[in-house]
Amino acid sequence: MAVLEGIGVVVLAMLAGLLIIFTRREIISRQGGTIDMNLRLSTFVPGRGWAPGLGRFTDHELRWYRLFSFGVRPRRVLPRHALKVDARRAPLGPERLAMPDGWVVVRCSGVRDHPVELALAESALMGFLSWLESAPPGAVRHG
Repeated sequence: MAVLEGIGVVVLAMLAGLLIIFTRREIISRQGGTIDMNLRLSTFVPGRGWAPGLGRFTDHELRWYRLFSFGVRPRRVLPRHALKVDARRAPLGPERLAMPDGWVVVRCSGVRDHPVELALAESALMGFLSWLESAPPGAVRHG
């Protein structure tokens, strides 16, 4: 009987964790300006290191929230004035297995002198490029 109770507690804990993750995603999405977007966290192994998440546009930043996380703060913040798109390409090799069809990999520079790679849907890319090129009145644009 104790084994069944233990299994029940583990299952309840897992369900509670999933509920928290989906509630967090809903709260982030409800604020508007969000897109599904993968971010490459590691480049040690070619084609690997991608993490799924949500990108949220603000006036001056692109905030990236890791999809499977309990954190309420963004994992990465990319300032608009520093971002510059260097290249875009289709996913290669193992990346094709980690991303849906129709996604594009974008390599950006200007964030603490480290390149950043983003992967997003072609339609979201157009929105990202529009956001990047437009700026509120009085904002300074570098590059």
